[in-house]
Amino acid sequence: MSTELDVISGVLLDEDLQLNLRELCGVCGVHAEVIIEMVSEGIAAPRGPAPLEWRFSGPMVQRVQTAIRLQQDLGVNLAGAALALDLLEELQELRCRQAWLHLG
Repeated sequence: MSTELDVISGVLLDEDLQLNLRELCGVCGVHAEVIIEMVSEGIAAPRGPAPLEWRFSGPMVQRVQTAIRLQQDLGVNLAGAALALDLLEELQELRCRQAWLHLG
């Protein structure tokens, strides 16, 4: 008798998390140039004036990881990923509002 075991791995992200550029590159498995391009495209908005001083919050890390998946899995370019992320966030907000209205 064999037993299958599904293993799920992940990183818990919270608002207080602050990663620098090097740490974000490590978490996402990409080079700094990729993150810098994402910042230029508006996908990520780090705190700090320059790349060596940038800090990325937990939600920003998740946004960058989603953009990377959109690029790798669907072949979406950075502009398309930025648009898709904005639309996904808007959809999430609308769903939260709708759920709130149903509660009241």
